[in-house]
Amino acid sequence: MPLLPRRINERWEAVMRIPVALISGIILGLWKMVVEFVLIIHWFVVIITGKRNADLASFANAWITEYYKFVRYINFTTNERPFPFTPMHKPVEPVKK
Repeated sequence: MPLLPRRINERWEAVMRIPVALISGIILGLWKMVVEFVLIIHWFVVIITGKRNADLASFANAWITEYYKFVRYINFTTNERPFPFTPMHKPVEPVKK
């Protein structure tokens, strides 16, 4: 049995979204800059070798998954907190070969 009524829990969760959004947003923003740099490298890898690099694609896919979870949390679609407050999950969609 919860100690607080559901309405108070929802209000508390709404207030907690502010620091969670700031911290997660900063981390995901920095991660995005790295992903954009990797995107450029990956583009050259594909041009030179003629095939995608699975590790680079998986790195970008991990960011996409975590960003998806972040947007769902910020939009009140879920109460599951985004990275780094929860462990990283499997990608929403795997990298296709």
